[in-house]
Amino acid sequence: MVDQWSEVVIVLTQKTDTDPGIKGMAQTSARISYGFMCLTLCWGVFTATGWIKSLTGRKALRNSHMVLGILTLSFGVVHAMSFLFLPDGFTLAQISIPLLPGTLARHELGVVGLEVMIAVALTGGISRFSSYRRFLWIHRLAYPAVAITALHAFFGALANGHLGLLWFGGITLLVPAVLLTALRFTPTRYLERLGLVEELV
Repeated sequence: MVDQWSEVVIVLTQKTDTDPGIKGMAQTSARISYGFMCLTLCWGVFTATGWIKSLTGRKALRNSHMVLGILTLSFGVVHAMSFLFLPDGFTLAQISIPLLPGTLARHELGVVGLEVMIAVALTGGISRFSSYRRFLWIHRLAYPAVAITALHAFFGALANGHLGLLWFGGITLLVPAVLLTALRFTPTRYLERLGLVEELV
């Protein structure tokens, strides 16, 4: 029985000639994860600020934010794991240990970004057992994680020669996320002056 499992593991982790299917899966999962990441950030800002609370309840906002986050992480993990099966791919240590010597900087950015997002998601699941202030501090680490992952996507597109058209789509998704993040941390008095929020009487 053990021999059969070891044969399966050897077959699954064997690096064969370039497989366009696995490479395509790695690229597609990265693009889908990036899109969901930007949506998750936008929806998280809406949830935290309550700017669209009138459309739906706060619980529905929070639950849909969690679903988008889970989709982001799922496609991100598929993207990372697919590199194990490419002929010039990585080892398990290279896709799971951040800042490992000998790894390219753009890949390290991806590992760090994904692992910070996983940590944020895990602490979101145990928020009821922790103080709100500690939960909020850890949850706000998602903002730098998104920035790090966006840099990873940019340098990955640059290295693969897909910067032109592909990054145009990446910037299109990133701009609303950056704008909402900036608005999220702008003091309310400035937003009131600009007419973006109603003044409380």
